[in-house]
Amino acid sequence: MSLRLYDTAARAVRDFVPLRPGKASVYVCGLTVQGPPHVGHVRAALAFDVLRRWLTAQGLDVTYVRNITDIDDKILAKAEANGVPWWAWAYDNERACTRAYDILGVLPPTYEPRATGHVPDMVELMDRLIRRGHAYAVDGDVYFDVRSFPEYGALTGQKLGDLQPAADTETDDRKRDPRDFALWKAAKPGEPETASWPTPWGRGRPGWHLECSAMAERYLGPEFDIHGGGLDLRFPHHENEQAQSRAAGDGFAQYWLHNGWVTLGGEKMSKSLGNTALVDEVVTRVRPVELRYYLVAPHYRSTIEFTDAALEEAGSAYRRIESFVKRAAERVGAGAGAPVFCADFSSALDDDLATPAAIAAVHETVREGNTALADGNDAAVAGTLGSVRAMLGVLGLDPMDPQWATSGGDEKLGRAADGLVALVLEQRQAARARKDFAAADAIRDQLANLGVSVEDTPQGPRWELTS
Repeated sequence: MSLRLYDTAARAVRDFVPLRPGKASVYVCGLTVQGPPHVGHVRAALAFDVLRRWLTAQGLDVTYVRNITDIDDKILAKAEANGVPWWAWAYDNERACTRAYDILGVLPPTYEPRATGHVPDMVELMDRLIRRGHAYAVDGDVYFDVRSFPEYGALTGQKLGDLQPAADTETDDRKRDPRDFALWKAAKPGEPETASWPTPWGRGRPGWHLECSAMAERYLGPEFDIHGGGLDLRFPHHENEQAQSRAAGDGFAQYWLHNGWVTLGGEKMSKSLGNTALVDEVVTRVRPVELRYYLVAPHYRSTIEFTDAALEEAGSAYRRIESFVKRAAERVGAGAGAPVFCADFSSALDDDLATPAAIAAVHETVREGNTALADGNDAAVAGTLGSVRAMLGVLGLDPMDPQWATSGGDEKLGRAADGLVALVLEQRQAARARKDFAAADAIRDQLANLGVSVEDTPQGPRWELTS
């Protein structure tokens, strides 16, 4: 393969060489389901969805795992504040996350394990760490001994002496070192009994870091290709994952990929800061495919400043692509042309998933296709259509994909709108047939005022939304 990826651990771009020929294994940290997802949350899912699609396009059999953290301090606190069981709160928000992934065209993972379903795996991992001298139990808590593992800090390039206390428990009194982190938290008085599980060290629940190591090993084995997640997870989450897994004897991830933040007003989008744009809300203002384009177009490691103006600009850019695809499909058929990636597109994605250059290659091919349409060169139209659709398929943006068959909201509403526009266009055609061109032009102008652009073609009138 010619794919090169920026590895956080190496702090350099490296050739991607899968552990097993013909296969790729990927683990991506999913969401802690404490609330509905905002735009910043779904960026990681979109970035690694493109990676997965590109690996598949290269002929690799991809096993893709994305976990769900469904037990956590914040989940317990928010459920109590809202007077509902913690598991009901977690499940409702898990469904909201799934809805957001689906509406943005994120492919479902091969496996999507929940933390609460893998407590036996976590207990086994803690037992191995204790036996190897890397963890210890105190009054029902279990902690990882950071001083026992000389490589601690290697992922993020930090020295142990420079690190602050882990701050993952109410008190450090039980720890040998304040920098030790919790693998398991003993059940506390007043917490729901259903929020704890029995272990050899007492009832309790998992620490955040432990669960990902246990689930990654369960589904991908002790060593796998790529671990992905947001930039904010590098430390302590991913540093701790790597430490506990390697201390237990696993090779763990061979490549670490981290996507950049989505900011609002210059600050990382965060529920705790109160500066979020919920996916459910944003897709009432723009089509989901345009939101996907907006989040996929920048490089996955860059920061995106979320603004309505930038979102509208992205929507306009996508509609130019969409317009060509639909007009070309009407001319030569949606399945015309070989699905061939242009060289610039392939080299861009092989260069650490450089989606800005990849999308530039799509737009250049679209320009060539529009020229072919204007010239009546159907063979060239078919060729460019096949290429454009293949490239858009990797980006998850093909307008002909059933995912984007309607404007992204209510499917019934989309069908009704299509029917109403078709009815109006029939009236316009009838006016043209009786040579009442003033009435025909008035209908076209009224549609334009509603954001519907009409183009007369040899095959009849065609329309598209302009905003």
